Amino acid sequence: MLASADPDLDNGPRTNKSATARMCAVSRAVRPVDELIRFVVSPAGEVVPDLKRKLPGRGLWVSASRAAVAEAVRRNHFKRSFRREVRVSPALAQDTEALLARSVAEALAVAAKAGQVVSGFGKVEGALEGRPAELAALIHASDGAADGIRKLDALARQNAGKRGKSGVFPIVCVLTSAELDLALGRTNVIHAALLAGPASRTFLSRSQTLVRYRMAEGDGAADAAARNSN
Repeated sequence: MLASADPDLDNGPRTNKSATARMCAVSRAVRPVDELIRFVVSPAGEVVPDLKRKLPGRGLWVSASRAAVAEAVRRNHFKRSFRREVRVSPALAQDTEALLARSVAEALAVAAKAGQVVSGFGKVEGALEGRPAELAALIHASDGAADGIRKLDALARQNAGKRGKSGVFPIVCVLTSAELDLALGRTNVIHAALLAGPASRTFLSRSQTLVRYRMAEGDGAADAAARNSN
């Protein structure tokens, strides 16, 4: 429920912990907070995304979509809603996407430190064949070669029945090889497999948010891609 008399702004995370939905400043639609991005004004007067919804100050909510954030910038929603002079970068939509990608990479790094990631074509192939029930997702670099991706995807489909409950391997292709390298502390990472665990759930959730952000709102392909990454 909306917890503030002002439909555009909240009063800070400490006073609105029970809120589960907010109104998008662009579409005016009330949506779950997980489908929105909160923006606040920094001490320097700059509008910044608050991805973890923990920064102090009043917050403005926008649908987690690159198109929606770009529209909020174009139509001066931030200045009007915050009712003060604020600095809004023309590249706010792109900067927000970069922060979302970084948050996905950070979650993958945490999963790797927890022993929940195997990487390299051979190791991923072995995991798909030998312990598919333990896998939470199959990861490919977004700029990886199509041939290797096809081979592992086909192997995942062949072994999907061994997973039990869902019988489906989520496939995540949201990070480049360079981003995977940085997250996993290796070079030339194209393929990885995610093992089940708390850290892997965080990675999948953040990946889903990034997929939705990159696709146009209302695009059926975006919904399908987001489901495939969860």
